[in-house]
Amino acid sequence: MKLITYYCGNGENRLGVLCADGAAFDLLAAAEAAGLPEANTMFGSMLMLIEAGNTGLDTARSLLKDMPSSSYRETAGAYALRAPLPVPPQMRDFMAFEQHVLQGYEASIKMRASRAKNPTEEARRLRASGNFEVPKAWYKQPLYYKCNRFAVTDPEKEIVWPAYSKLMDYELELACIIGTGGKDIQKENARKHVFGFTVFNDLSARDAQAPEMQGSLGPAKAKDFDDANPMGPCIVTVDEIGDPYNLTMTATVNGEKRSTSNSNSIYHTFEAMIEHVSQSETLYPGEIFGSGTVGDGCGLEAMRFLEDGDVIELEIEKIGILRNKVSCSRKDSIPAPSRTLDTLKA
Repeated sequence: MKLITYYCGNGENRLGVLCADGAAFDLLAAAEAAGLPEANTMFGSMLMLIEAGNTGLDTARSLLKDMPSSSYRETAGAYALRAPLPVPPQMRDFMAFEQHVLQGYEASIKMRASRAKNPTEEARRLRASGNFEVPKAWYKQPLYYKCNRFAVTDPEKEIVWPAYSKLMDYELELACIIGTGGKDIQKENARKHVFGFTVFNDLSARDAQAPEMQGSLGPAKAKDFDDANPMGPCIVTVDEIGDPYNLTMTATVNGEKRSTSNSNSIYHTFEAMIEHVSQSETLYPGEIFGSGTVGDGCGLEAMRFLEDGDVIELEIEKIGILRNKVSCSRKDSIPAPSRTLDTLKA
């Protein structure tokens, strides 16, 4: 199933199934009509459904099959999508794709060298320093930071980038939603703890990120601003997604395809992430694990950053398209028309 959170005219969030024709099937309304006593506690929100486990999913499938009445459907265009899980209990973002890590370090060298009087010589010096090599720890275990769960935002929402940044970037990620909680979960059993998958855009203020990463604590204001974490358009359940490690992932800006990648290039799987994080720590239903950016899945790797008014479309096979427009919060924060290394020299 493709599960969504949506709202209609009154703005009240509803839990639904995204149908093949684009309609939203209202699970709560259907459950109430069927006289299910657990309707409100099972279908009151996406998190409630996740917490209900297989019982909730089986009931949802039965309602969808047995009650196809138009009384419980909102036609395409009559509703607006919210983020599938508007305020998750917890969020972690990993760095699981080696190509992105390698290309990210190389881009960092170019960015820093661009400020020097002799960029070529400076780039050579930075490479020789050894500070821009993939840490050995990255290959030994999944690495992650904890995101701002209150910054999750909706598909189609216009994102105002922070006034302190002039170098904004998108990041195309596959996100895994924990279904069944647990502790000390073994990798071979981890798939049983997954509820489903969605598309995640880890928006990043690159100019804020550069100095923060020198503090060895991970990103902070580079990632923490309002609406920094768009997600959607839906959560696809494990049974429908099939193999999460063979999905085409595409990034498009203003209709121009910027990259096409595949989740099969992942180095640390979600099963490995779950095993690692759950050591002596309980995981809870609704927690989100971001894969980290797929190779070529951001502007940094190609040194092409976002401009005021850009429309970003991140698409993952079997899930759909996450679309957002970005705009500047202040006129004096609008960057130069060409968002390349020239921006960094200013």
